[in-house]
Amino acid sequence: MQYDVKTPTEYLNQLEKDWRLEKVQELRKIIQAKVPKLVEGIHYKMLSYSDTEGVLFQLNAQMNYVSFYVGDIKKVDPNGELLKGLNLGKGCIRFKKSNDIAETRIDEFIEKIMQMRKEGKDFDC
Repeated sequence: MQYDVKTPTEYLNQLEKDWRLEKVQELRKIIQAKVPKLVEGIHYKMLSYSDTEGVLFQLNAQMNYVSFYVGDIKKVDPNGELLKGLNLGKGCIRFKKSNDIAETRIDEFIEKIMQMRKEGKDFDC
């Protein structure tokens, strides 16, 4: 789904007050805790997280899941160990209502992306 908004606050206010908002809020907290220097904004009508080099992550609430866009997943987690049990696309992780984010290793995945960024490694699609 696309939300015609200009700020993260507007984005969050557009979401229905259901499990998707809860998942978005939980993922936001993890991103902000792991990488507090990232700037939260709106990019392509989604929540985005960027640094001086550009956008690293995006979050978007869909009808049946919350998408977490991260670049090429296989470049970051080639063996699928960090994202085991999650619904994956080439560049996004789909969190469904039944996913308990606290039981995933998404925080380690985010840390690995940040380490790759620091080392100048490519993880783009």
